[in-house]
Amino acid sequence: MLIAERFKRDALATLGERLVRAELLTEEDLQSAEGLVRQKGGRLAETIVGMGLLTAKELGPHLQATSGFPFIDIAEEEIDAATAVLLPEAMAIGRQALPFAQRDGQVLVAMADPMDLATVDALRVQIARPIAPHFALGNDLAECIRRVFNVREKMFTVLEEIGDDHPAETEDPGDALLDQADDAPIVRLVNSIMVGAFASGASDIHIEPKANNVRIRYRIDGLLYDQMTIPSNHLAPTISRLKVMSRLDIAEKRRPQDGRFSTRDENGREYDVRLSVLPTVHGQKACMRLLEKTGALPDVATLGLQPNQEALFHNLIQRPHGLLLVTGPTGSGKTTTLYSALRSLSDSTRNINTVEDPVEYELPEANQVQVNPKIGLTFASGLRSLLRQDPDIILIGEIRDRETAEIAIESAMTGHFVLSTLHTNDAPSALVRLQNMRMEPYMITSSVVGVIGQRLLRKLCPLCKETYKPSEAVLLAAGLDPAEHRHTEFARGAGCRRCGGRGMRGRVAVYEVMPMSEEIRQMVLNGASGSELAAQAAASGMATMRQSAIQKVLDHTTSPEEVHRVFSVGE
Repeated sequence: MLIAERFKRDALATLGERLVRAELLTEEDLQSAEGLVRQKGGRLAETIVGMGLLTAKELGPHLQATSGFPFIDIAEEEIDAATAVLLPEAMAIGRQALPFAQRDGQVLVAMADPMDLATVDALRVQIARPIAPHFALGNDLAECIRRVFNVREKMFTVLEEIGDDHPAETEDPGDALLDQADDAPIVRLVNSIMVGAFASGASDIHIEPKANNVRIRYRIDGLLYDQMTIPSNHLAPTISRLKVMSRLDIAEKRRPQDGRFSTRDENGREYDVRLSVLPTVHGQKACMRLLEKTGALPDVATLGLQPNQEALFHNLIQRPHGLLLVTGPTGSGKTTTLYSALRSLSDSTRNINTVEDPVEYELPEANQVQVNPKIGLTFASGLRSLLRQDPDIILIGEIRDRETAEIAIESAMTGHFVLSTLHTNDAPSALVRLQNMRMEPYMITSSVVGVIGQRLLRKLCPLCKETYKPSEAVLLAAGLDPAEHRHTEFARGAGCRRCGGRGMRGRVAVYEVMPMSEEIRQMVLNGASGSELAAQAAASGMATMRQSAIQKVLDHTTSPEEVHRVFSVGE
């Protein structure tokens, strides 16, 4: 096994060298990809494709040459269903392998790691026929396995098992609801809804009661998509099951409730699930936020900052003291940006502390505090206690009120480096928001070192990306001058099986980085508006989020239509 492991390391090193010699990658690209492998784990080939440096089709011949195994672009391969079921679903997921065809008396098997001799032997025993291992990218293979075993079909199967056994929601006593919650078919239904969300890469699950049925939707890459409907009489036991998992009061239906629980997907990845239950006219609505506990944080270099923005970002986070704010709408990736900054700042000489609600990622380098208002542990009280812990760097999950803002600013003015978030539409508006919280202008100008604004854009699916010529109306809506871009090639997603026909897969952040210049400080002291501050920042050379988004369009990361969806023309 040690020989096989060494061979794999040599093969990956050779892969990188081949790609650079073939001028498919630069040395800088390779170093970035290798850095991500060291940081997050995984395989070099998948990382290169995931970063958008190469497509699977471009990488395939080189991966085949270095590994010695045939390469198969499994995302585009027609899978023979009769062959695929030669391997049980659990084994396909656990071993990252999928039989996809039979040829010349052999079963062709796509594998994420065909050099894993133990897995090859296990597959031979299970399939009981000669097998021919093929190399496939792990991410594509996982998607294909999910597609073959069709998670949605499982949900419909469970619904058929449940039938009409459950009565419509009534004022049932708690014991009856508890019995329904533990009913095996309902347990399987809830589990299948969760598994479907994990398989789809969803960030949220919505269970919404309507007049005649219950709609289930997943939020994928920022947008909600219908998945299925279930009968109205399954709502009560489904909600009760979720309440049991979250340790909530299942008999209480008139008041909103919030809870949380942990679970794992079929690949063993652990998720923290935040449940919110809200009474509506047709019954209780449930919304679940899915947070992967073991998800690796991106490096600052991979956040999506433009080169000049990244230089400014590093300059801001290296300040010995001061307040750095990250702004944007809910779900725009603000916390991820701050965590990435903390990762780059962490070393044994600094005491890093956080106060958060919720703690979305576990940082081994930091001392993290979870806010709990029920026992009086708020952002403000937690921050006061934290200041007695001799901190060097403090992360505050969000500045929500005047008290928290006041403590954050005073901490920044007394020698601490403080990072936090605000909900504003752009970076300049953060300074106005602090004044609206009744912070004195001189305190703002003395403490704030910079503000970073951000939004998330959906990325084009690398497998079905194609070039096209958009209409003038589309260009104008995105904020592009049709005359200037008369000969420019743009890209859009055609839609494929890998992206579910949406043409989009994954998201990328766009930023604006605004250091506190002397001009902006003076304008804050003079009571300038957000638009005046924005004009001054732009005059000083700040690239706005919308300008950064247009750059993502020009480098074919996203489409003009996506920029129009996220930003209004006048923004």
